[in-house]
Amino acid sequence: MKKYSILDLCPVCEGNSVGEAFENCVDLAKNVEQFGYTRIWLAEHHNMAGIASAATSVVIGQVANATQSIRVGAGGVMLSNHSPLIIAEQFGTLESLFPGRVDLGVGRAPGSDGLTARAIRRGMNQPPDNFLSDLGELLTFLSPPQSNQRVQAFPGVGTNVPVWILGSSLFGAQVAASMGLPYAFASHFAPELLVEALTVYRQNFCPSETLSEPYVIAGLNFFAAESDEKAKKLFTSLQIQFANLFRGAPGKLQPPLDNIHDYVSSTEIAALENALKYSAVGSYETVLSKTREFLNITSADELILTAQIFDHRARLESFEIGSAVCAELVEEYSKAAA
Repeated sequence: MKKYSILDLCPVCEGNSVGEAFENCVDLAKNVEQFGYTRIWLAEHHNMAGIASAATSVVIGQVANATQSIRVGAGGVMLSNHSPLIIAEQFGTLESLFPGRVDLGVGRAPGSDGLTARAIRRGMNQPPDNFLSDLGELLTFLSPPQSNQRVQAFPGVGTNVPVWILGSSLFGAQVAASMGLPYAFASHFAPELLVEALTVYRQNFCPSETLSEPYVIAGLNFFAAESDEKAKKLFTSLQIQFANLFRGAPGKLQPPLDNIHDYVSSTEIAALENALKYSAVGSYETVLSKTREFLNITSADELILTAQIFDHRARLESFEIGSAVCAELVEEYSKAAA
């Protein structure tokens, strides 16, 4: 492992407003920049009352404006929802405003339910899965202009905003490998194909002008506190959020419970354990061990930590512990490689 970063879903907590969620997002970014994280990414989701980052590029701009050096970007933009030209213009604008600090992670999924996806793409008459051609267009719009290229992204053209492929299946791994692009796997909520996808990506990687060798980011839920018991309680907010998703009733992030079994059934617990398999929850020593174990599984070049913690102060404390844990592991891996 060489670097460590943050994925923020800009959670809207029960009893709080969307405005407060944005204030917390900006404050989080300022703090994790001081903690030594490499980047903070925002994720695009729609029709979810508990996630405020639907207008992803707008929130990225706010975060970038409030920070000085940390990389900012999308983890990710769901390309099926947008015209590649519009995304090139948005991220070309961000790169022009904050040069050398912007990342563009793109995903294939809609980031929403089917009805919402149809509302987003209303009237565009696109094929149901046009990801590869959309990706090709996007890369063209961000590159220097080609001869006789009549449509260009202004801003965007020639900015060469770094593009990452996001995935939770083998498809994204294959695309990233064939195009020589960096790859981020959503193991924090889709663990089943993690090992296989990373193997496919690394074994089939084709060096490109962008990247000479594979580069992997892996997602890890990270809930750290002064004790295992306190961290486990913080973790129940994420468990409740996922249980509500399973029930078809997503909502705002809920306060933690003393006992998650008071809210979910044994069947739901099994589903939660599967979906949230890759989670480091506990005190410093516990999360250090769990994170080391995750790195042994993935050999990730970079970890991206995420934490849907209800109390903002507790969330900051968790990520502060996370920075110390990751710094220790970076040193371990550096010594092992020497």
